[in-house]
Amino acid sequence: MFVRFIKAFGETIVVIGLGLIGQLTVSRIRSDFRNETKNAATELGDRVHVAFGRLGNIVFQSPELNDYAAPNDAVILIFDYRRQLIARTSRAPRFGTPAGNGSGEAAGYQVETRRQQVQATGSTFNVPVFIQYARPIADLNDTVARVRLFLFFGVFGGTLLALIGGLVLARRSLRPVTDLTATAREIARTGDSSLKVPQPASDDEVAELARTFDEMLAALEGARVETEAALRHQREFVADASHELRTPLTSVLANLELLADELSGEQLEAADGALRSARRMRRLVADLLLLARSDTTRERATTAVDLGQIAVEAVAEAQALAGSHTLSAVISDGVVIDGVRDELHRLALNLVENAVHHTPDGTAITVTVASRAGDAVLSVEDDGPGVPAPLRARIFDRFVSAGRDRGTSTGLGLAIVQAVALAHGGEVKLEPSARGARFVVRVPRLRSTTDPKDRSATDAAPGLWTSDRGARAPGGSATDTGGIGKGPDGDPGPRGDAHKPGAQTSTTTGSTIGRRRRRS
Repeated sequence: MFVRFIKAFGETIVVIGLGLIGQLTVSRIRSDFRNETKNAATELGDRVHVAFGRLGNIVFQSPELNDYAAPNDAVILIFDYRRQLIARTSRAPRFGTPAGNGSGEAAGYQVETRRQQVQATGSTFNVPVFIQYARPIADLNDTVARVRLFLFFGVFGGTLLALIGGLVLARRSLRPVTDLTATAREIARTGDSSLKVPQPASDDEVAELARTFDEMLAALEGARVETEAALRHQREFVADASHELRTPLTSVLANLELLADELSGEQLEAADGALRSARRMRRLVADLLLLARSDTTRERATTAVDLGQIAVEAVAEAQALAGSHTLSAVISDGVVIDGVRDELHRLALNLVENAVHHTPDGTAITVTVASRAGDAVLSVEDDGPGVPAPLRARIFDRFVSAGRDRGTSTGLGLAIVQAVALAHGGEVKLEPSARGARFVVRVPRLRSTTDPKDRSATDAAPGLWTSDRGARAPGGSATDTGGIGKGPDGDPGPRGDAHKPGAQTSTTTGSTIGRRRRRS
């Protein structure tokens, strides 16, 4: 910007200077033209000779007017004291009756009028004569036009030369700054702070700037390496600590469960409270371990997984905490992806439990699995109050709080959802919904699979699961427990057409899901 300002300022100075020079030149040409006309008229007055004619009239004798006027392409008119024309050059126009000394413009000429006392030849009398000496203004205008044309080309050429010279000088003088800018842009593009800034050969302010910038990059690179090392150690610590805590927590849970079976009354309530806290701690440890593993770039063992079956299992598992919520799942067959089954199960379960925890009793929650544009799409939508506007931009951050509304604290659940989705090459978004909150996960679909286990799992997954007796399936009629579809544990399939291939709608009640979970 500074270089452009300097170039523009220099060009402006050149243009203004040449313009002033041109104006002064034109003014000088006009002044010289008028002065030459005046001097020629005065000199002609000193050279005029007249005599008395036979009739007492004034007769002009000399000089030869055409010869006198020729060098300046002028015209001359001579009048006697009665203002009668006594001599003129050829093709001289009339400029009117002369009145006395003066200057003016008439008929396209610059006219100089002189009243001169001339002694008549052969007489001692002086007689007054009037002289009009005129030069065409067109000559002056032609000269001015040529000067202006030359000035225009001079300004244009001077500006062009100044521009070229300025560009050359700017490029040479600012090359270190250009190299510095290019390096900074490359660092911004690649994020590689280990790059070095070219050092100018001269020892000036630009060289000092380059050295300072290089020192700053070195400090940033050191800070980045130190930060990455600290984060790596932190992830390793979290993963190791979480892994080591799983064994004692499992032992604590087993002992608390055995103790709860032997106690009653207030002691049983205390044991149940401790058991709930231990289960929550185990869940938190598992979440921390999953996040720590997702932050690393190591490869995980993946298999072909039926996303629809995972969604059904997540709905069934979340039923224990659903209370009076209505849970339903609309599943499309054959939505198979390449992933880690446990992580995908946690993803689906976290989304369902998030909807259960942050919506009032009686809210309908729908889990949908479908295939769209080559992606497997898992969506969880509820009829609740939705996500508060201040929380939407940070909904997938860890431990985000937003008051007493939905999303009082997101904890680690949605952070795990995002981490698992990203680890599987997909994404999760909070999309607009006319009902409440709608979370949509998209992961690349495995287009073909030969795993018979996954294929059978797909066939075993019913199209719709709901927790309310008599709930209405999309596009179907209200059903009861007598028309349930075949569940994950191998319950009998639906009666009628629902058991045919491609059927995607069936229902089950909360009590049925509870029995299945107990049997499994």
